[in-house]
Amino acid sequence: MSASLNQRLQAIDALRGLVILIMMVDHVRETFYLHHQVPDPMLIAETEEPLFMSRILAHLCAPVFVILTGLSAYLYQAKHNSIRMTREFLIKRGLFLIFLELIIINFAWTGKFPPDVIYLQVIWAIGISMLALAVLIGLPQKLLWCISLMIIFGHNLLDQISFENIPVLHNLWLILHERGWIELGNSVRLRTSYPVLPWIGVITLGYCISHLVFVPSNDAAKRNRILLGFGLTGIALFFIFRIINLYGDQAWQVMPSFTQTLMSFMNLTKYPPSLLFILWNAGMGLILLVLLQKVETQKWVKPLIVFGSVPMFFYIVHLYLLKALYLIAVQFFGTTHGPYFGVDQVSSLWLISILLSILLYPLMLKFSKFKHQNKHIRILKYL
Repeated sequence: MSASLNQRLQAIDALRGLVILIMMVDHVRETFYLHHQVPDPMLIAETEEPLFMSRILAHLCAPVFVILTGLSAYLYQAKHNSIRMTREFLIKRGLFLIFLELIIINFAWTGKFPPDVIYLQVIWAIGISMLALAVLIGLPQKLLWCISLMIIFGHNLLDQISFENIPVLHNLWLILHERGWIELGNSVRLRTSYPVLPWIGVITLGYCISHLVFVPSNDAAKRNRILLGFGLTGIALFFIFRIINLYGDQAWQVMPSFTQTLMSFMNLTKYPPSLLFILWNAGMGLILLVLLQKVETQKWVKPLIVFGSVPMFFYIVHLYLLKALYLIAVQFFGTTHGPYFGVDQVSSLWLISILLSILLYPLMLKFSKFKHQNKHIRILKYL
């Protein structure tokens, strides 16, 4: 792989690191702010502005993770010059992520083993999307573009479809497109928090875009222009569809104040991700990738690159750390908000997140160096 593409990998890691840290703020919210739970989409009149803005910022995370996964799949294919090897890698990593979600990550959230509830969340969705991409990558590029865009732009047409009277199809539909509960006998329930169909469209989009961006004849400036073009197109389409207010998400409303109206305008559906959710967040992600490429050699970007180079290790460690901190807080302070221990201000969530970032950085740096020095240990490339 050329030196310029290796430089691009630095920006990819930096972007992944940035959204990982933003994600941690949201997970701190889900740990220490449970007394102010927010539905999807949020209720504007009942949601304080700092909480709304923190949640909207966190919306960036999943689309960036997924589109970067598609982009990285193409870079893996370009490096090894083999669709077969890429397909094998996607299958192995996809199955590994599903295993982590079902066993390791679910326990971090629930603290129960064996579990009575299994949450199928973002890592599950990425794993399933990787398996789907493994099936799709051998298809002609034009067909891949059609599949990706049809899913992204068309899946909201499926919102009114239901198979409640056909159990087998209903359970499949809950996995693909509708958030809900799947009963496994009388002992275990599955919560399909991240229906996977739209994410398959997003990962395929990242893979398709990479074919246009990372052509050997493209220099860094041309790659940036293409990425920026896609990002700005996503943002422009978001505003067009949102202003029309007829398709792509729930309609926004004029509220009593300008701030609330703006909140209504940006109040997007994540479960499953609406067309407008994908356009805004994937578009912003591609723009951030271009901006980070321009500053990736600056010292302040290094911590982002370190965090982004060990994404799964960080994901697991920070979840278990948050679980431990919550149990310690309950032990020392008891429950402070009904059945929960929690903080009183959204600013406290950010403060906790900053402190945890500083605390975890040395461990992530050490593991990143270990991972780089031990590439022969296969499992490390999945972390």
